Amino acid sequence: MARKSDQYYYHVLSEGIDYCMQAADLLLKTLKNYHPEKMDACIRDMHAIEHAADLGKHVMMSRLVKEFITPIEREDIIELAQTIDDVTDEIEDVVLRLYMFHIKTIRPEALQFGSIIVSCCKAMKSMMEEFHNFNKSGTIHQMIIDINRMEEDGDKLYTDAIHSLYSNPSDAIEIFTWTEIFSRLERCCDACEDVANVVESVIMKNT
Repeated sequence: MARKSDQYYYHVLSEGIDYCMQAADLLLKTLKNYHPEKMDACIRDMHAIEHAADLGKHVMMSRLVKEFITPIEREDIIELAQTIDDVTDEIEDVVLRLYMFHIKTIRPEALQFGSIIVSCCKAMKSMMEEFHNFNKSGTIHQMIIDINRMEEDGDKLYTDAIHSLYSNPSDAIEIFTWTEIFSRLERCCDACEDVANVVESVIMKNT
């Protein structure tokens, strides 16, 4: 029978992905209904999500320090918590750059990125809900593959977006700002894949 403390760590890791999903939903909503004058409020809302995610991680770390037995190696719990937190941080970075670069209009590729990031976060949530039962799960490996495929979709979108941006260069500032924003969006997809890769590594070590 699993101990309550075992379930605690799986629950907190899953809760961390809830924050990723909240951040991804806010990003996509912002991109779909973009208003430069409302970015202050968006940044405030996004930071509240990121701050709550950090607090949850710190509470878990404090408990982990005192825990004698953990369901998986404590180093793996720490790495998972950090990679999950990185997803929220990367999403927040996109919003900050939309504001810092004073972006007026959203390029269509950014909306596609937003949708991919939301899908990645939903897939991570499904994966983490199965993680506590990874020894018996018949679906978690496919979930990892799905996240890797979405990250590849993000890679291709990034390549195509940069190609389109530089095809008819007319405004150096626009090229600079969108090169950076597309890079940050692609890093969100990479961060989701990192979570899947750590989960896969933990499974391999424990089976």
